Amino acid sequence: MNAYQKEQLKALQMVRQQLNELPDSELDALKGKIADYLEFRSQVAIFLETHFKDICMEKCYRSRLSACCSKDGIIAFFADVVINALTAENDELDRLEHAIQHPADEFKCIFLSETGCLWQVKPIVCEMFLCDEAENREFEGDPEAEKQWEAYKEIKKSFTWPDKPVLFEKLESFFMAKGCNSTLMYIHNSPGLLRIKKNRAK
Repeated sequence: MNAYQKEQLKALQMVRQQLNELPDSELDALKGKIADYLEFRSQVAIFLETHFKDICMEKCYRSRLSACCSKDGIIAFFADVVINALTAENDELDRLEHAIQHPADEFKCIFLSETGCLWQVKPIVCEMFLCDEAENREFEGDPEAEKQWEAYKEIKKSFTWPDKPVLFEKLESFFMAKGCNSTLMYIHNSPGLLRIKKNRAK
Protein backbone atom coordinates (compact mmCIF):
# COMPACT_ATOMS: atom_id res chain seq x y z
CA MET A 1 0.00 0.00 0.00
CA ASN A 2 1.15 3.55 -0.65
CA ALA A 3 1.13 6.36 1.94
CA TYR A 4 -2.35 7.55 0.89
CA GLN A 5 -3.86 4.10 1.34
CA LYS A 6 -2.16 3.66 4.70
CA GLU A 7 -3.46 6.94 6.14
CA GLN A 8 -7.00 6.22 4.92
CA LEU A 9 -6.96 2.70 6.32
CA LYS A 10 -5.47 3.82 9.64
CA ALA A 11 -8.15 6.48 10.09
CA LEU A 12 -10.98 4.09 9.27
CA GLN A 13 -9.71 1.35 11.56
CA MET A 14 -9.09 3.87 14.36
CA VAL A 15 -12.63 5.20 14.10
CA ARG A 16 -14.17 1.73 13.97
CA GLN A 17 -12.25 0.59 17.05
CA GLN A 18 -13.17 3.69 19.03
CA LEU A 19 -16.85 3.50 18.09
CA ASN A 20 -16.95 -0.17 19.11
CA GLU A 21 -15.60 0.78 22.54
CA LEU A 22 -18.06 3.62 23.19
CA PRO A 23 -20.99 3.09 25.56
CA ASP A 24 -24.39 3.36 23.93
CA SER A 25 -25.00 6.76 25.51
CA GLU A 26 -21.92 8.31 23.84
CA LEU A 27 -22.68 6.58 20.56
CA ASP A 28 -26.23 7.95 20.59
CA ALA A 29 -24.88 11.42 21.43
CA LEU A 30 -22.53 11.31 18.44
CA LYS A 31 -25.36 10.26 16.16
CA GLY A 32 -27.40 13.15 17.49
CA LYS A 33 -24.59 15.59 16.70
CA ILE A 34 -24.57 14.59 13.02
CA ALA A 35 -28.35 14.58 12.50
CA ASP A 36 -28.53 18.10 11.01
CA TYR A 37 -25.58 17.36 8.76
CA LEU A 38 -27.22 14.18 7.47
CA GLU A 39 -30.38 16.16 6.71
CA PHE A 40 -28.27 18.65 4.75
CA ARG A 41 -26.60 15.82 2.85
CA SER A 42 -30.01 14.35 2.05
CA GLN A 43 -31.15 17.66 0.56
CA VAL A 44 -27.97 17.97 -1.50
CA ALA A 45 -28.34 14.39 -2.76
CA ILE A 46 -31.88 15.11 -3.97
CA PHE A 47 -30.69 18.29 -5.69
CA LEU A 48 -27.85 16.48 -7.47
CA GLU A 49 -30.10 13.61 -8.47
CA THR A 50 -32.61 16.06 -9.94
CA HIS A 51 -30.20 18.34 -11.77
CA PHE A 52 -27.03 16.39 -12.51
CA LYS A 53 -27.68 12.65 -12.67
CA ASP A 54 -28.07 12.51 -16.45
CA ILE A 55 -25.21 14.92 -17.13
CA CYS A 56 -22.75 13.13 -14.86
CA MET A 57 -23.82 9.66 -16.00
CA GLU A 58 -23.19 10.68 -19.60
CA LYS A 59 -19.92 12.55 -19.10
CA CYS A 60 -18.15 10.50 -16.45
CA TYR A 61 -19.81 7.18 -15.64
CA ARG A 62 -20.69 5.78 -19.06
CA SER A 63 -17.52 7.17 -20.62
CA ARG A 64 -15.52 5.70 -17.68
CA LEU A 65 -13.76 9.05 -17.44
CA SER A 66 -14.67 9.64 -13.78
CA ALA A 67 -12.40 12.66 -13.71
CA CYS A 68 -13.67 13.64 -10.27
CA CYS A 69 -12.59 10.25 -8.85
CA SER A 70 -8.87 10.52 -9.48
CA LYS A 71 -6.31 8.17 -7.99
CA ASP A 72 -5.27 9.16 -4.44
CA GLY A 73 -6.83 12.57 -5.00
CA ILE A 74 -9.81 12.51 -2.64
CA ILE A 75 -9.41 14.72 0.41
CA ALA A 76 -11.34 12.98 3.16
CA PHE A 77 -11.61 14.77 6.49
CA PHE A 78 -11.44 12.72 9.67
CA ALA A 79 -15.03 13.81 10.31
CA ASP A 80 -16.03 12.29 6.95
CA VAL A 81 -14.66 8.96 8.18
CA VAL A 82 -16.54 9.26 11.49
CA ILE A 83 -19.85 10.16 9.86
CA ASN A 84 -19.58 7.34 7.36
CA ALA A 85 -18.74 4.82 10.08
CA LEU A 86 -21.70 6.00 12.18
CA THR A 87 -24.11 5.43 9.29
CA ALA A 88 -22.71 2.24 7.73
CA GLU A 89 -23.08 -1.40 8.65
CA ASN A 90 -20.02 -3.43 9.64
CA ASP A 91 -20.02 -5.45 6.42
CA GLU A 92 -20.08 -2.20 4.41
CA LEU A 93 -17.08 -0.90 6.35
CA ASP A 94 -15.34 -4.25 5.83
CA ARG A 95 -15.76 -3.83 2.07
CA LEU A 96 -14.42 -0.30 2.29
CA GLU A 97 -11.34 -1.49 4.19
CA HIS A 98 -10.77 -4.20 1.59
CA ALA A 99 -11.07 -1.70 -1.24
CA ILE A 100 -8.52 0.61 0.36
CA GLN A 101 -6.06 -2.27 0.56
CA HIS A 102 -6.98 -3.82 -2.80
CA PRO A 103 -8.30 -1.11 -5.18
CA ALA A 104 -10.54 -2.34 -7.98
CA ASP A 105 -8.79 -0.05 -10.49
CA GLU A 106 -5.19 0.97 -9.92
CA PHE A 107 -5.75 4.16 -11.91
CA LYS A 108 -8.90 5.38 -10.14
CA CYS A 109 -10.03 6.34 -6.65
CA ILE A 110 -9.39 3.56 -4.14
CA PHE A 111 -12.95 3.93 -2.82
CA LEU A 112 -14.54 2.96 -6.15
CA SER A 113 -15.90 -0.52 -6.80
CA GLU A 114 -17.42 -1.85 -9.99
CA THR A 115 -20.81 -0.65 -8.73
CA GLY A 116 -19.72 2.80 -7.57
CA CYS A 117 -18.46 4.51 -4.43
CA LEU A 118 -18.23 2.33 -1.31
CA TRP A 119 -18.89 5.15 1.16
CA GLN A 120 -22.40 5.31 2.56
CA VAL A 121 -22.01 9.06 3.16
CA LYS A 122 -19.37 10.22 0.70
CA PRO A 123 -16.69 12.72 1.73
CA ILE A 124 -18.07 16.24 1.48
CA VAL A 125 -15.40 17.13 -1.07
CA CYS A 126 -16.80 14.46 -3.38
CA GLU A 127 -20.44 15.33 -2.81
CA MET A 128 -19.96 19.02 -3.51
CA PHE A 129 -17.72 18.64 -6.57
CA LEU A 130 -19.19 19.64 -9.91
CA CYS A 131 -16.99 20.12 -12.95
CA ASP A 132 -17.25 23.37 -14.92
CA GLU A 133 -18.88 21.66 -17.88
CA ALA A 134 -21.64 20.14 -15.76
CA GLU A 135 -22.33 23.43 -14.00
CA ASN A 136 -22.41 25.37 -17.26
CA ARG A 137 -24.78 22.90 -18.92
CA GLU A 138 -27.26 22.87 -16.05
CA PHE A 139 -27.10 26.41 -14.70
CA GLU A 140 -27.05 28.32 -17.97
CA GLY A 141 -30.79 27.93 -18.37
CA ASP A 142 -31.73 27.58 -14.72
CA PRO A 143 -30.55 30.49 -12.55
CA GLU A 144 -32.74 29.35 -9.65
CA ALA A 145 -30.88 26.03 -9.53
CA GLU A 146 -27.57 27.88 -9.53
CA LYS A 147 -28.79 30.08 -6.68
CA GLN A 148 -29.79 27.01 -4.68
CA TRP A 149 -26.40 25.40 -5.30
CA GLU A 150 -24.60 28.50 -4.03
CA ALA A 151 -26.80 28.38 -0.93
CA TYR A 152 -25.83 24.75 -0.33
CA LYS A 153 -22.15 25.68 -0.59
CA GLU A 154 -22.65 28.25 2.14
CA ILE A 155 -24.45 25.73 4.35
CA LYS A 156 -21.54 23.32 3.81
CA LYS A 157 -19.22 25.88 5.38
CA SER A 158 -21.36 25.95 8.52
CA PHE A 159 -20.33 22.32 9.11
CA THR A 160 -16.76 22.36 7.81
CA TRP A 161 -15.23 25.86 7.82
CA PRO A 162 -13.71 26.66 11.25
CA ASP A 163 -14.26 30.41 11.38
CA LYS A 164 -16.42 29.33 14.35
CA PRO A 165 -16.72 25.96 16.15
CA VAL A 166 -18.21 23.58 13.57
CA LEU A 167 -19.25 19.93 13.45
CA PHE A 168 -16.12 18.69 11.68
CA GLU A 169 -13.92 20.31 14.33
CA LYS A 170 -16.03 18.95 17.19
CA LEU A 171 -15.81 15.41 15.84
CA GLU A 172 -12.04 15.67 15.56
CA SER A 173 -11.86 17.03 19.11
CA PHE A 174 -14.02 14.20 20.45
CA PHE A 175 -11.69 11.55 19.07
CA MET A 176 -8.55 13.45 20.06
CA ALA A 177 -9.85 13.47 23.64
CA LYS A 178 -10.04 9.68 23.38
CA GLY A 179 -6.36 9.55 22.46
CA CYS A 180 -6.78 9.30 18.69
CA ASN A 181 -4.51 11.06 16.23
CA SER A 182 -4.76 11.09 12.46
CA THR A 183 -3.24 12.97 9.55
CA LEU A 184 -6.83 13.45 8.36
CA MET A 185 -7.58 15.75 11.31
CA TYR A 186 -7.04 18.75 9.08
CA ILE A 187 -8.89 21.26 11.24
CA HIS A 188 -6.36 20.63 14.03
CA ASN A 189 -3.31 20.16 11.78
CA SER A 190 -3.63 22.18 8.57
CA PRO A 191 -1.72 25.49 8.84
CA GLY A 192 -4.35 27.29 6.77
CA LEU A 193 -7.27 26.05 8.85
CA LEU A 194 -5.38 26.73 12.08
CA ARG A 195 -4.97 30.35 10.98
CA ILE A 196 -8.70 30.61 10.41
CA LYS A 197 -9.36 29.21 13.90
CA LYS A 198 -6.87 31.65 15.43
CA ASN A 199 -8.50 34.64 13.74
CA ARG A 200 -12.08 33.75 14.67
CA ALA A 201 -11.69 35.10 18.19
CA LYS A 202 -10.61 38.56 16.98
